[in-house]
Amino acid sequence: MFKQSVVLLSGLLSASAFAQWTLDQDNSALHFMSTKNAQVTEVHSFDHFSGKLSDSGTLTIEVPLDSVNTKIPIRNTRMQEMLFEVAKYPTATFSATLSSALLDMAAGTSKASIVEGELSLHGMTAPVSFNVMVSKLSDDTIQASTISPTLIGADTFGLKGGVEALQNIAGLKSITFNAPVTFSVTFEK
Repeated sequence: MFKQSVVLLSGLLSASAFAQWTLDQDNSALHFMSTKNAQVTEVHSFDHFSGKLSDSGTLTIEVPLDSVNTKIPIRNTRMQEMLFEVAKYPTATFSATLSSALLDMAAGTSKASIVEGELSLHGMTAPVSFNVMVSKLSDDTIQASTISPTLIGADTFGLKGGVEALQNIAGLKSITFNAPVTFSVTFEK
C-alpha cells in the first residue's frame, strides 16, 4: 500500500511540475482593424482560437481563419474565401518563447514586455512582435494584453491580392494593406 501511494504521489508531482498552461477562450479576445475609403475604420475579431504555454516558455497560438467575424456574414465569407483562402490555409499560428521573468512572476504582479515570435499565415512565416502587459493573476492564471496594436502587413503574408479582390467586389476606393492587431488572452493551469 505504501509503495502504491508513493508511486501515485510521484506521478501527481511530476504531472504538476510539467503542467501546461491552456488558453481560456471565454476570457480571451483577438481583434484586428481595417480601414476602407481612407476614413472608415472597422473592428473585427476571430470567434475561436486556442493556445498552449509550457512551463519552459514555449507559446503557440492557433487561429482558425474561418472564425473571422466582421459582423457582416457576406463579408465573413468573402474574407474566408478571397483573403485568407481558408480551403488552402485554414489557420494562422503564432509561436514564441517567453522569458522565465514572465513565467516566474509572483501572483498579483504585472510586467510590461515585448514578445517576439513568428507568425505563420497564408503559407508564409515572418517575425512579429507584440508590446504586452503580462499579469499573473494567481498561481494558476496568467493574463496578457497588448499595450499597443501591432501592424500586420498584407504584403508580408501574400495577402495583397486578396485585399485588392475584396476592394473590387465591394466597390471601394481603398482598403489599407496594414491591419492593427490587439488581443487580451488568459491562460490557466
